[in-house]
Amino acid sequence: MSSEPQIPSEESGEKISKKAAKKEAAKLEKLRRRQELEEATQKTASMSLEENDEFSSNYGDVTLSELQSTADPKAGKWREAIEGKECIDVSDLVEEMAESEVLIRGRVHTNRPVSSKLGFVTLRASGSTVQCVVSQSEKTKVGANMVKYLKQLSRESFVDVIGVVVLPKEPLTGTTQQVEIQVRKVYCINKALAKLPLSVEDAARSEVDIERSLQTGTPAARVNQDTRLNNRVLDIRTPANQAIFRIQCQIENFFREKLLSKSFVGIHTPKLMAGSSEGGSAVFRLEYKGQPACLAQSPQLHKQMAICGDLRRVFEIGPVFRAEDSFTHRHLCEFVGLDVEMEIQKHYSEIMDLVDELFVFIFTSLNEKCKKELEAVGKQYPFEPLKFLEKTLRLTFEEGIQMLKEDGVEVDPLGDLNTETERKLGQLVLEKYNTEFYILHRYPKAVRPFYTMACADNPLYSNSFDVFIRGEEIISGAQRVHIPEVLEERAGECGIDVKTISTYIDSFRYGAPPHGGFGVGLERVVMLFCALNNIRKTSLFPRDPQRLAP
Repeated sequence: MSSEPQIPSEESGEKISKKAAKKEAAKLEKLRRRQELEEATQKTASMSLEENDEFSSNYGDVTLSELQSTADPKAGKWREAIEGKECIDVSDLVEEMAESEVLIRGRVHTNRPVSSKLGFVTLRASGSTVQCVVSQSEKTKVGANMVKYLKQLSRESFVDVIGVVVLPKEPLTGTTQQVEIQVRKVYCINKALAKLPLSVEDAARSEVDIERSLQTGTPAARVNQDTRLNNRVLDIRTPANQAIFRIQCQIENFFREKLLSKSFVGIHTPKLMAGSSEGGSAVFRLEYKGQPACLAQSPQLHKQMAICGDLRRVFEIGPVFRAEDSFTHRHLCEFVGLDVEMEIQKHYSEIMDLVDELFVFIFTSLNEKCKKELEAVGKQYPFEPLKFLEKTLRLTFEEGIQMLKEDGVEVDPLGDLNTETERKLGQLVLEKYNTEFYILHRYPKAVRPFYTMACADNPLYSNSFDVFIRGEEIISGAQRVHIPEVLEERAGECGIDVKTISTYIDSFRYGAPPHGGFGVGLERVVMLFCALNNIRKTSLFPRDPQRLAP
């Protein structure tokens, strides 16, 4: 039997049988045909994606050159498409705009493809949402590949949409706007990662929604606080957070508006200090060009110096630093302080009169002008509106202690109130006076800062006050000591080196009027007005004993 002819292998140079060679040739031919088929398929897909040229110009990623603020209106298809068009805010889309073409911008909130010819995308901008419908149609120049393009857009991607406003056949429950956008063109300004650290949709869910999902057997994700704060840029995007920081902005505006109307002057004081402004150890210390320094615990000393400089009535909105190791729901190491200082004509009650008028104005203005924002907060974090009186209730510290005693709560009459007793007193005040906002004044001198004026009738007490919302303290104020000798004595008693505040004390040696003021934490006001359970919800990028980023 003759042996099978041997043929050299092209790769190795070794001889192989004729049968094996045919088998190898067939394998290579099959591979070649497959590659040709794939290349043809890719070419067809690429050609299809162009979609008769006119269709392909209606969608796509915006190029870098277009985003570089070019003046060329023909720099790219996006630039050409939006030329001459004004962008409409999503929140402004209303039924009266039906049948009109609009340009809107927002983030892909949800993306729900239905078929190769139909898809739904919810667009979100600053908490407002609108449903966009993309449907294949020769008439509207929307091709299948445009539908396909929308399907691959990841959530949180930033897009421009040009479309026609239409009225839905049935009321929409999943969006804030009661219109739809029939998409004609869509361009991606910036793509988000396909997998994000958290879903904005999950972060926006209320506890009620989460509990309901558990009962239906389709549990929704609960985003914990650390995850939110670690990814704050995403967390801020929820409707509730958008509303919280708009409310915060309005409180600041109302605060400034009322004080300016009463002849107050806005000032800015230094945050680098040679010595502590409040006393105690809760101060951030640092080196300042070879000298010991610290971050200001409040603008207290300098706003008093401004009064001595004859500015008469001043206020400041600025950062405050406290190095307290307070791991609570209401303490931060850095917060925004709303501070006021003013001359006193006769009695320190004039300061409380201002607090009364100022905060009743702020609360009333919020209820009247921020209804949409308060509703957005309440949707995720349900709360009852704050109860307050037209004329704010005032109680002396001794009266407050008596109310607690009558309810069986023993409190040191010359000590401070702790969180538990503050809440209990707030509950008793609500039951008796039907208010959650009140002033408690004439605090024991021992629990107040060194610059607080003692009472004329009892040196154990002081001309000072705290203000409470929903059982928690938000404002601390008092008449100040403006007599240098008394200040030096009190500073020494509180462990403050008089040399480090000598310029402050000296300012009273040149003639100083009786004066006083107060300070309030902006984040705490927002937290308590909206009955939120943690101050970190009302701080844009909170700083506490364990958090220094982001």
